[in-house]
Amino acid sequence: MQTISYSPSPQMPGYRLNEYLLVLSPHEELRNRISRIKKDFQEKYQSSFTLSGRPHITLARFVTWNMAEEKLLHRLQHIAMGLPPFKVELRDFGSFPSHTIYINVTTKQPVQQLVKELKTAQRLMKAHKDFDPHFIQEPHLTIARKLLPWQYEKAWLEYAALPFTGRFIADGMLLLKRPLGANPYQVLSRLELKNMPVATRQGELFV
Repeated sequence: MQTISYSPSPQMPGYRLNEYLLVLSPHEELRNRISRIKKDFQEKYQSSFTLSGRPHITLARFVTWNMAEEKLLHRLQHIAMGLPPFKVELRDFGSFPSHTIYINVTTKQPVQQLVKELKTAQRLMKAHKDFDPHFIQEPHLTIARKLLPWQYEKAWLEYAALPFTGRFIADGMLLLKRPLGANPYQVLSRLELKNMPVATRQGELFV
């Protein structure tokens, strides 16, 4: 995945910019397995961009104003409630030469469909022209990124041949948040996929 960097922007008095991530998070047992892989990678290859955060599949990344958060949450809840849970299959490792190693997502279509639905809310995901939201086109679960050439070349020789299998049911998205340029992300909300008809989910949102 291409790393996005945001240049400093004019902060308006009384307003705050936040950075958000929408992700799919595996169940605890699978997260722990992947975390052990990431820890092993860090120890072997001295990668400083390996251990941060819990393992996840990124769906979207964007920057917007704090004051837009309530409206954004409402829209994302509406999208999530209308979509069905689905199975995510993980198998073996892939890479983006020459800087990233990840676990392959083999069931790409339902993830891509979810991302397509999220794009309908992109007007609420943009503070101004310098901050275009980024939507993932090729789903994957990152093990290590921003690798130096020697780290990538040596590690890929090992991981290209390593087997891995895992699966989980994606029955919700996590919306993560942090002040722009700060660390780490915090969970703001879990957005459950409920496969509800439009009339029902509209009624539930306005209860």
